[in-house]
Amino acid sequence: MKVHILDDWFDTLRGLPCYDKLDGQDVTVWNDHVEDEALLADRLKDADVLVLFRERTKVTRTLLEKLPNLRLISQRSVYPHVDVPACTDNGVLLCSNMHAGTPSYAAAELTWALIMCGMRQLPKQMASVKAGQWQMGVGKTLRGRRLGLYGYGRIAKTVAGYAEAFGMNVVWWSSEDGRARAKADGAVVADSREAFFGDSDVVSVHVRLKPDTKGIITSADLAQMQPGSVFVNTSRAGLIAPGALLDALNTGRPGTAAIDVFDVEPQSDPADPLLAHPNLIATPHIGFVTEDEFDLQFSDIFDQVKAYGEGAPIHMINPEVWRAG
Repeated sequence: MKVHILDDWFDTLRGLPCYDKLDGQDVTVWNDHVEDEALLADRLKDADVLVLFRERTKVTRTLLEKLPNLRLISQRSVYPHVDVPACTDNGVLLCSNMHAGTPSYAAAELTWALIMCGMRQLPKQMASVKAGQWQMGVGKTLRGRRLGLYGYGRIAKTVAGYAEAFGMNVVWWSSEDGRARAKADGAVVADSREAFFGDSDVVSVHVRLKPDTKGIITSADLAQMQPGSVFVNTSRAGLIAPGALLDALNTGRPGTAAIDVFDVEPQSDPADPLLAHPNLIATPHIGFVTEDEFDLQFSDIFDQVKAYGEGAPIHMINPEVWRAG
């Protein structure tokens, strides 16, 4: 099969142990990102199988209609970037391992690193000492402080474990269902949304981006935060109402934001008002970017490709395509 892999920016996959699972396939790996749909369609015109690198490329109906040879899209986790009905209409099977019960430890670890950076002013302290100016301010100890986790899911629970090891007090907020599950598990849920944002020294967001969660964190929420607090987002930028985070930093509530995600990615404009803000700590969407995480994720993805080639597809999202074939 002709297998095309998109958006492997640093040509990482060919060096992973799991890549051997594609032995015998005709594999093309693309190391850049293409927004132009016509150019993308031209690149993929001969593809039988399309492998996606998380949500870096949207798969739209118009793109699918330009790929008559495509029969399989293989990826991992959620798929808001894929038009599933259009896949079905065009006879394209979508396979995605939803890995229930398995968090992204890489994303949880980065979240914790950003919390540490924000509370201890690490980027500014590093820049100061390299400039020969020694200390530039006074950070905050984590022990005894409050970490607010928004979203009662796998990654947030992992971060909560780190927080407890550091002696932080963890408080939760989520959907009504999420709050109910947290209470049932004996976790501490904030008395109100206002108290959650207002009383937390750090707020970290761990929610999937879906139509009903888009913009779920509002300007009013951020305005409740204290001037010395830190807001962390390693989930998705779209969870924050447009412009709300920049406005919040400009007003000093919260005092610092540490984020791994942007509305436009890749973000390559150093003059972007949010990216350039002096109270923003930023990383370039690397929450899942580790060798270990890649090998874990793409082992699943390549297993799906192999299973399809053997006539026994797994993790089918739209199995009616397979039955119809």
